[in-house]
Amino acid sequence: MNLNKASLIIRREYLTRVRKKSFIIMTILGPLLMGGVIVVPYFVSSVTDERRTIAVLDESHLFVEKFKSDNTVNFIYVDGSLDSLRKQSSNSNDKISDILYIPATDNIAVLSHGITLYSNTQASVNIIEKIERTVENEINSAKYAAAKIDEDGLASIRNTNVEINTRDMQNKKTSSGLTTGIGLAAGILIYMFIFIYGALVMRGVMEEKTNRIVEVIISSVKPFELMLGKIIGVALVGLTQFLLWIVLTFGIYAMVSSVLFRDKMNDKEMQQMIQPHINTAVPMQSFDSAYTQKNNWGAELSDAFSTINFPVIVGMFLFYFLGGYLLYSALFAAIGAAVDSETDTQQFMLPITIPLIISVVMVQFVILNPEGTVAFWLSMIPFTSPIIMMVRIPFGVDVWQVLLSMALLILGFIGTTWLAAKIYRTGILLYGKKVNYRELMRWLFYKG
Repeated sequence: MNLNKASLIIRREYLTRVRKKSFIIMTILGPLLMGGVIVVPYFVSSVTDERRTIAVLDESHLFVEKFKSDNTVNFIYVDGSLDSLRKQSSNSNDKISDILYIPATDNIAVLSHGITLYSNTQASVNIIEKIERTVENEINSAKYAAAKIDEDGLASIRNTNVEINTRDMQNKKTSSGLTTGIGLAAGILIYMFIFIYGALVMRGVMEEKTNRIVEVIISSVKPFELMLGKIIGVALVGLTQFLLWIVLTFGIYAMVSSVLFRDKMNDKEMQQMIQPHINTAVPMQSFDSAYTQKNNWGAELSDAFSTINFPVIVGMFLFYFLGGYLLYSALFAAIGAAVDSETDTQQFMLPITIPLIISVVMVQFVILNPEGTVAFWLSMIPFTSPIIMMVRIPFGVDVWQVLLSMALLILGFIGTTWLAAKIYRTGILLYGKKVNYRELMRWLFYKG
């Protein structure tokens, strides 16, 4: 293989793609879009334009002022007959959207199935659950009173929260949630990058083939050099974009943190400001305790982060990202060389994408048991190891398992590249023929 010619292909692929407007736009928008996926649902869930007004017709008089209004629902207590209220609320100009009817009864336990909510439009699940919780609490309170049970004493016994502190052998705070989040995020990122940039290689090969540009290129370089140069060039594009995303993400995070979460005053100034507004029944020690707990929580979170070996995780991420991409992109390039249109790729895409889909599906089971037999073998098989091993690594994996997985992934890449090159050298110059699996097998064993 001529390395000079391969390097020219790599340089051409890299510069052509990084200079495109789409690359620049997505590099800038990527961190903003990923942040929006997290932030936007939170704000959407906390902000609502509709506030339902529910008229409470309580003939039992057992729930007076028990239903509390909030930013999503407003409870008003009314008198009158149910029929007249239903006719009144049927008027589209009326502000009452629902009627909560509580019938008269001497036994409050009967109301567990006797309350009805009449609505012009179906109420949301949250509103129905809010009403159900209120009724359940009142029914339980009545039962406690009838049984002469001290409700407060029972609540103090039942409301026991147990929190297990987890630490490593160096007595540093650890967090299963943090470990799970890092592993899951790394696995999903690798899955996305393999699909995005693998498909980019396939489309690039198809475009050059259909435009007959490849005929000119093949006259100067070998098919294998062209395929390898295209794969490595696109891989460098992906790495460049990923590293830029990391830099921009940390830059945006630092800027937002400095603006929104900057502490403009020291502890003494904060206490002096809050002290006049604190009710005399609440001692300043309560504020100090809450403030100390908040600081302790921050310190514990910082301690948990300190147990995560980020250099190792980043290094492993880059390796498995490149290894998984190189393995799959060789197969994507072979598909692009074998077909003439994107619609013809569907029959060949399924066998390639099934291992990736299986990896994503099995992530939830690997997280529950990262040291299990299933997790071990999936992290060894080259087609699933890029995702599964990255999910396992934050939990801690024996060095010999990581080295074995890396070696098998390298061998897998070499094997798939060899097979893909067999298909690529024949299919890249073949036009107008529908290719099937039998034809691909014949290309694999073709000598010449």
